[in-house]
Amino acid sequence: MWARWAASLVALTAINAWGGEMTTLPTTQKEYRLVRTGTQGPFTLKLVEAAVRSPGPHEVLVKVHAASLNRRDIFLMQGLYPVGPRDSLVPLSDGAGEVVAVGSGVKRLHVGDRVAAIFFQKWLRGRPSPDVLNSALGGQLDGMLAQYVTLNEHGLVTLPSNLSYEEGATLPCAGVTAWNGLFTRGHLQKGDTVLLEGTGGVSTFGLQFAVAAGAKVIITSSHDSKLEEARKLGAFGTINYKKVPDWEKSVRELTGGVGVQEVLEVGGKDSLPHALASVGPGGHIALIGGLGGFGGDVPAMALMMANATVSGIYVGSRADFEAMNAFIQKHDVKPIVSRVFPFSDAKAAFDLMQSEDFFGKIVIRM
Repeated sequence: MWARWAASLVALTAINAWGGEMTTLPTTQKEYRLVRTGTQGPFTLKLVEAAVRSPGPHEVLVKVHAASLNRRDIFLMQGLYPVGPRDSLVPLSDGAGEVVAVGSGVKRLHVGDRVAAIFFQKWLRGRPSPDVLNSALGGQLDGMLAQYVTLNEHGLVTLPSNLSYEEGATLPCAGVTAWNGLFTRGHLQKGDTVLLEGTGGVSTFGLQFAVAAGAKVIITSSHDSKLEEARKLGAFGTINYKKVPDWEKSVRELTGGVGVQEVLEVGGKDSLPHALASVGPGGHIALIGGLGGFGGDVPAMALMMANATVSGIYVGSRADFEAMNAFIQKHDVKPIVSRVFPFSDAKAAFDLMQSEDFFGKIVIRM
C-alpha cells in the first residue's frame, strides 16, 4: 500500500520548467460524466469526484483550462451517437490546457507547454488505420470535461501562440474538420468560391479559413442576424434558406452560373440535393454532418459529368491539426467564441448548444 502511494506521489510531482521548483499536484479532481441506466438510451450530465491518473510511459498530465462543445455532444447525450455499450463517459472531444507532469520517455512535450488534444488519439497522419475510430475522445474514450486529463504525448498538439486557452479549445473537432474538408481533401485555391451551410463551428471556421486563403464565400442560414455577422467576417454572398428554399439557384446567380468549387456539407439529407446542384465543374463536396438527418443520394452520373468529387469527412489527423495551427498563426485567425460558461454551469452550455441560438463556438472555462 505504502509503495503504491509513494509511487503515485512521485508521478504526480512536476518540475517547474522555469525555476526547477517541485510542485505537488492533486490526486483528485472534479469531472463531468454522462451517465445512464444500462447501455442504451439518453444520458444525464453529472458532476462527480474522480482520481487524477498519474502519467505512465509516454503520457502527460494536462491541467485543462477550457473545453468546447460540438453538435456531436448533443447527439451523444440523446443516445443517438454510437459509443458502444457504455453506461458512463466523460464528454467533449475538445479541450486545451497546460502540461503539468510528464511520464517516462516523453520527448514531444514539456511541463508548461500549452496544448490541445486531438480528436482521434490514434490518427497521427495519412490515412486512418482500422483502429482509429475506437480512439475518439468524448465517445469511445473519456473526453475533456474534467479538470485534469492524462493522455499519450502523441495525442496532443501545441497551441498557436496567438490564441487563448478558450480559443484553442475550439479547434480539435470543428476546426480540423473544416481544414480537412477545404484543404487536405478539397485542395482549396486562392480565388475559389466556397459554399458554407449554417453558422455553427465548422462553417464559421470554414468562413475564416477561406477568407484568409483568398477565397470567396457564400453562406446560408435561417437567421438574417447571423448572415449579417457572416458578412462582417468576409462572406460576399448570404442566403436565408427559409426565405429562399431553392437556394442553389441563388448560389448559381452569385457565381455567374458556374457554381462553387468547395462545399462544406453539414446539413445532411435535407441540404445535400441543394449542395449537389450548387457545385461547379471540378468542384468538391465535403460530406460532414447530418443536422437535418444523415443520409441522401449522391448522383454518380452528375458528378462524373461535372468532374466533381465527394469526400466523407470525419474530423482529421494530427498532421491536419498541425498544418491548420501553422495557418492560424500565420494569418492570425481568431476562432469565433459565442459564449464562455464557468465549469460549474456546464449544463447551461449544453442547453445553449441544443437551442442553436449562437454563432460560432460554445466554451466552458475550468
